[in-house]
Amino acid sequence: MVGRWSGHSSDITLSRSQLRYRSLRIEKKESEISYVNKEYIESRHRLKIRVEMDEMWSFYHDKGKQLWLWWAMDHDTGVVIAYWFGTREHDNLDELKALLVPLKIEKVYSDGNNAYAKRFSTKVLAVSKQHTQKIERKHLSLRTWCSRLVRKGIRFSKTAQMHKIAVGLVINVWFFGYKHLIQ
Repeated sequence: MVGRWSGHSSDITLSRSQLRYRSLRIEKKESEISYVNKEYIESRHRLKIRVEMDEMWSFYHDKGKQLWLWWAMDHDTGVVIAYWFGTREHDNLDELKALLVPLKIEKVYSDGNNAYAKRFSTKVLAVSKQHTQKIERKHLSLRTWCSRLVRKGIRFSKTAQMHKIAVGLVINVWFFGYKHLIQ
């Protein structure tokens, strides 16, 4: 036996084969999760769109291990287009921008984070809390639906990989409509 009882009801003794099977299930789910709403991009790639972008703080294991959810949504329809996990460093915004390359972005609405000012021209970028109300509302919805994002909750992920999978599943199912991931 590999696992050990540590007093928590979720801890059970697992054999090596059970641990290997659990690892394979995690890898399978991780490979099915998409960072981009593919149907949206296919249907709107020729049109000019306005995008709201924002980042949301979360943590795994303890509050010292932070992950930031960077995401973008269509300003007019409210459809979430893409997301990326990383630190608060500006390079993670570059990863999100790379996911949005197929789209013709006419305007980007964001809060006052310097990352957006450094990555978008002043002609494209509009810094305004008034124009980011929809994505801020999505933050509240996501925190409500995914208990791992509740700031003062007792549920949290033990690893960054599991955190990305759990939150990614919620985004894929609720916002992208990929219901096949939970069936």
